[in-house]
Amino acid sequence: MKTLYYSDDDILELHFSDNPIVKETAQDWNIVLSYDVNNHIVQMVVLDASQSGLLPLQEKKVA
Repeated sequence: MKTLYYSDDDILELHFSDNPIVKETAQDWNIVLSYDVNNHIVQMVVLDASQSGLLPLQEKKVA
């Protein structure tokens, strides 16, 4: 999984897979889910992420 945050625009991207995206759906005005050909979620984009309460993210390191 890869997480990107664009602070200038307050956009959070969560990438779950590198599979090609074939479909996108809006879950709300600020959340977009992207799917692959097998209908698995490839990525989630959250607009106004900090205002939505999703930030700050806390990083956990596992051994």
